[in-house]
Amino acid sequence: MMKRPRRLRNNELIRKMVRETRVDKASLIYPMFIRDGAGIREELPSMPGQFRCSVDRMCYELQKVSDAGVSAVMFFGVPDDKDEAASQAYAEGGVVQRALKEAKKRFPELYYITDVCLCEYTSHGHCGMLCGHEVDNDETVRILAKTALSHAQAGADMVAPSDMMDGRVAAIREILDKNAYINVPIMSYAVKYASGFYEPFRDAAKSAPSFGDRKSYQMDYHNSREGIREVLLDEEEGADIIMVKPALSYLDMITKVKEITSLPVAAYSVSGEYAMIKAAAQKGWINEAKIVCETAVAAFRAGAQSYLTYYAKELAGYIDEGRIG
Repeated sequence: MMKRPRRLRNNELIRKMVRETRVDKASLIYPMFIRDGAGIREELPSMPGQFRCSVDRMCYELQKVSDAGVSAVMFFGVPDDKDEAASQAYAEGGVVQRALKEAKKRFPELYYITDVCLCEYTSHGHCGMLCGHEVDNDETVRILAKTALSHAQAGADMVAPSDMMDGRVAAIREILDKNAYINVPIMSYAVKYASGFYEPFRDAAKSAPSFGDRKSYQMDYHNSREGIREVLLDEEEGADIIMVKPALSYLDMITKVKEITSLPVAAYSVSGEYAMIKAAAQKGWINEAKIVCETAVAAFRAGAQSYLTYYAKELAGYIDEGRIG
């Protein structure tokens, strides 16, 4: 036989030399839950190894992120006070705003991305302003833009709207530019499915809706062309990065998005993915490190250039060990 593909699999050196998909630490983003209060670092029951931290204790986590060589984090706020107007989302003294100011002072080398959504801040748990039992798209967009601006003013390097309201990217871009934040990029959750994989996150962020569901604004997971339409609209409105969420069950969408846009593509390995791997590993049913590496490479192989994952610190260690890269 003249053609023997196994020649290029003969040892580790040649396998790495011809590797098609590469992962590096610079592509990793670590999601963090920041809550009101003081002296708090509470482990999440549905996400072992992940924590809700008050601003004064988040630096312990940020130090571990920095030490691991991960350069970017995303903040999710968990306020004590919630109301129908989501007023703590854009308050100058809101939990994310305070976290940004403190983090930028203590760890200026890190890159800070903020989740821009209202579900963590509303008393009813929906991602926007209600009109009866329906989410008012346009009023929600106004509040989202106000929230994004408050994050930029507090020091956010990037804002990431995750609400799935129509027109929010354009509104955020407009308000940022009008206030001289022209260099703050927008990472749009453009392809965000109404997924069962979010349950541990809703527990962590205390953001489960008090009635109904989010299917009127998050996407139907039966659809792919709808996702492409969302990407093209957000690109037209001024998005700088496009995100697909969740990652593992939507690898086909990562690939499709990569093929139709010149914008960078991010994928979010969400809480349910983390919880499944962690639970199976704790039972001794799987090798945690192997599965974490394999699922991460799957996202990058599909076309992701950035990867949001609760395993970011571990993945950075696996890269150092040569298990992945």
